[in-house]
Amino acid sequence: MVTSEYERRIAARFAGFDQDGNGYIDREDFMAAAKALLAEFGTAARSDKGQALYVGAEAFWQGMAGIADRDGDQRITREEFVNGAVKRLRDNPDRFAEIARPFLHAALAVAGGDAGAGGGASAGEGAGVGVDDTARVLRVLGVDGDVAAQAAAQLDADGDGRIDEEEIVSAFARYFTVPE
Repeated sequence: MVTSEYERRIAARFAGFDQDGNGYIDREDFMAAAKALLAEFGTAARSDKGQALYVGAEAFWQGMAGIADRDGDQRITREEFVNGAVKRLRDNPDRFAEIARPFLHAALAVAGGDAGAGGGASAGEGAGVGVDDTARVLRVLGVDGDVAAQAAAQLDADGDGRIDEEEIVSAFARYFTVPE
């Protein structure tokens, strides 16, 4: 059945969020992802970009917990993730995109680099992020190196070497909510 295959795909993506591999997703996984991105791109946690990334990670966690943490224990089990993703997001990938957007926007600002510490809201807009930096972000978030490079290259649909926020948010939502 298609639904079972879809559920297996979503369950496989669970590991991408479970940064510490302890079998559940919690706030610490989102904070660990933010910390790893800041370290990769040499951005201080107390900078505007660093703070925006942590705020985005918290917003992403809150959105994810609101969708999937059915028992309210502030931990999302694999089963809760599968049921939350399948039942609440399958028919509405835009909802998932919107809970992820603050984190992705801030991650792009960190990866964009050259805008400086005060780049803040404008760093991810317009110009986008380079394909190589996008692959670096994916690798930090646990995607295998070759897969990360291939995925980043595919996101650059117009071949200009840059990936904008809408392309990344849309691809992220499709990856986690739509059968391939």
